[in-house]
Amino acid sequence: MAESDGAVDGRVARGNETRRLVLRRTVDIASVEGLEALSIGRIATELKLSKSGVFALFGSKEELQLATVRAASLVYEEKVVRPALATPPGVARLWDLCGTWLEYSRERVFPGGCFFYGVLAEYDAREGAVHDALARAQRSWVALVERCAREAREAGELHADTDVAQLAFELIALMEMANAHSVMHDESGGYRRARVGIAARLASAVTDEELAPNPA
Repeated sequence: MAESDGAVDGRVARGNETRRLVLRRTVDIASVEGLEALSIGRIATELKLSKSGVFALFGSKEELQLATVRAASLVYEEKVVRPALATPPGVARLWDLCGTWLEYSRERVFPGGCFFYGVLAEYDAREGAVHDALARAQRSWVALVERCAREAREAGELHADTDVAQLAFELIALMEMANAHSVMHDESGGYRRARVGIAARLASAVTDEELAPNPA
C-alpha cells in the first residue's frame, strides 16, 4: 500500500525541523570550537537524537560541516547584510554595513564572535570542499564591502581616486581586530575603537565633510 501524502509530508516536516535543530547547535559549536569539533555522533548525543537519523540528514561529517557553513551564511545575511542594504547607496550604506557587522559580533549572534573569523583561520591552509566554501564566503563579503565603497565613489561621495579594494581591506581589518580583541579579552572596548577608526578612514576619503560618519 502506498504511503499517504500526509504521512510523507509529515516525515519531511519532521526531518526539516530536526535539520534546523541540528544546525542551530552546530553553528554555535563551530563558532567556539571550530568545524573540526563537529561530528554526527556528538550532535546526536547532545541533542538526544538517533545517530542514524542525523546521518540520514547529512550523510557525512563533511556534509554536516558544509551545511553548518551554509546555515551561518544565512544568519550573516540576515544580521549584517540585509539591514545595511536597506540604506541607499553611498557612504551611509558603507558605514551602516560596518556598523551591522560590529553589532553582529558584539551581540554574540554566535557565541564565539564572528563565525567566519574563527573557522577561516582553521581552514585557511587546507584543501577541500569546506575550505572552498569558506573561501567563497570570504570573497563574497569582501566583494560586498568593495561594492558599497564603489557605489559611494560613483555617487561622488568618495574621492574619484579612492582605491576601493584598499579601503575595504582596511575597514575589514578594523572590524576583525575588534572581534578578535573582544573574544580574547571578553570586553567590548575594541568595538568603540573600530568605529572611531572606520569613521576616521571614511572621513579621509569623503568629498564633503558633512558626509563623514559620526562614531558616537
